[in-house]
Amino acid sequence: MGAKVRSAWKSYLRSPFQVKLSALIMGAGQLCYGQIVKGLVYLSAFAFFVYYFATSGIKNIIGFFTLGTVEEDLWLGRAGDNSLTMLILGLMSIFVLIFAVVVHISNIKDVIFTAHEVESGRSPRKFKRTLLTIADDKFHTTALIFPIIGVCIFTVLPIVFMICMAFTNLGGDVVHPVLADWSLSAWKKIFSLGKIGSTFGRIFVWNVLWAVASTALNFVLGLGMALLLNKRNVRGSKFWRAFPILAYAIPGFISMLGFKFMFSQSGPINYYIAEAGFQKIFFLTNDASAKWWARCIGLFVNAWISTPSIMLMTTGILSNINTDLYEAASLDGASPFQQFRKITLPFVVFSTTPVLIGQFVGNFNNFGIFFFLRSGVISNYADYFLASDTDLLINWLYKLSVDNNYYSIGAAISLVIFIVTAIASLSVYVRSAAYKQEDTYQ
Repeated sequence: MGAKVRSAWKSYLRSPFQVKLSALIMGAGQLCYGQIVKGLVYLSAFAFFVYYFATSGIKNIIGFFTLGTVEEDLWLGRAGDNSLTMLILGLMSIFVLIFAVVVHISNIKDVIFTAHEVESGRSPRKFKRTLLTIADDKFHTTALIFPIIGVCIFTVLPIVFMICMAFTNLGGDVVHPVLADWSLSAWKKIFSLGKIGSTFGRIFVWNVLWAVASTALNFVLGLGMALLLNKRNVRGSKFWRAFPILAYAIPGFISMLGFKFMFSQSGPINYYIAEAGFQKIFFLTNDASAKWWARCIGLFVNAWISTPSIMLMTTGILSNINTDLYEAASLDGASPFQQFRKITLPFVVFSTTPVLIGQFVGNFNNFGIFFFLRSGVISNYADYFLASDTDLLINWLYKLSVDNNYYSIGAAISLVIFIVTAIASLSVYVRSAAYKQEDTYQ
């Protein structure tokens, strides 16, 4: 690395004065070579960056590290700093600084290229020729610039902001006008033996169990329905297939609210239980006895919504399996179960592994199921902090950050969710046949 830096520095010292000038002032070298339009574009960008950082950029970056130094005092009429605002503006200024460095590097590369052209006896490229190059030879780069900028603003920036917030003490009692600090307090609370740590452990274990169980249940039911409806002796298979598709076509939140009404204390299921002479069951209340009732209902509702999509997908996969394999297996004396285990299941799993990974991630972050089924429910026993016993991490995160202003703890939980789902998805995929044996089923 040091050798590359020394080599680049020597090259810079040997370069023409136009290159050195552009290294100090963007666009100056291009203007010296007669590239007026390009030089003015770079010069305008340079002027904007200088003005931005002189007026607010440097201040925002300093504020990102300090998170404020002056606390607001309404009695004294003193306007203070807002730590949350300073964190956001500081991050934006850092992103602008990175963008400025990228533009400056492109400016230096461009003037070096022009210097080589001149040394070779060719005239510097005019702006029209540069536009043609951008639209033709480097069209792939041009086409990706705006999507990359959009991803940085609307995806990367919020993620980095969430990661940064996880390492502050924002939230709870530390909200404006109280100044925040960089801190590991959120992580200490999550992984401590206190009530928040206990709640995190219980919800995390249930979240993993829910994601695995719901993904497996949806896959088994979807594959089972596809196998059943693909049987030749099933009459009216197209008619029977329409019912799951209808359930899939109805918006999910409508189905969830419908099931919430059905299993409520005054719903039709409890009505018929009472008519039969039994005690009503508290399916979705905050009572401790409702814990597993509510969890099982959540699995059932999720299966009702998600199974049809698996059925449709596996139906198409089953139609692509070569029937000669089954005939050969029958001649060898393989039973129907052996044919399913050795032929059907490996083929289906191979084709659906990426989809199943997506289903697992979606189920791990399934906010809607228990939000609609048990919205407003907080367990009234001491094991949970601002959560119910059916909440997933994403539901608890919502209650902590949106309803109760525990921003740093919510951001830390978001980071945990991201790490767990990323590691689980990548580790499963790289070990799957869909990744290792891509040519096997082609």
